Amino acid sequence: MKHTNLVILALAATVVASCNKEKAAIEDKKEATKEAIDRRKEAVEASAKEAQKQTDINAKVDKANIEATKDSIQAQLDADKKKADAEAKAAKAKIDAEKR
Repeated sequence: MKHTNLVILALAATVVASCNKEKAAIEDKKEATKEAIDRRKEAVEASAKEAQKQTDINAKVDKANIEATKDSIQAQLDADKKKADAEAKAAKAKIDAEKR
């Protein structure tokens, strides 16, 4: 009987130790998973910040291109307007010259 109690106690201790190891392994896996998720979140955040910076840069470039295009078109329209004025003036002068 004495040996039986010792064997039972030894088995119980082994089972408890085994359960503790399994629990510790589960806890370690949980912590590793949480750390991996945190690292991925940080990477996503960094990527989003970089994308926002690039978007801001692209927006500035687009705005500058739009402004330059607008200025170019306005200059061309101003030139066309002056040309139309000059052509009209020349046509009027021709009519005046023909009447004389």
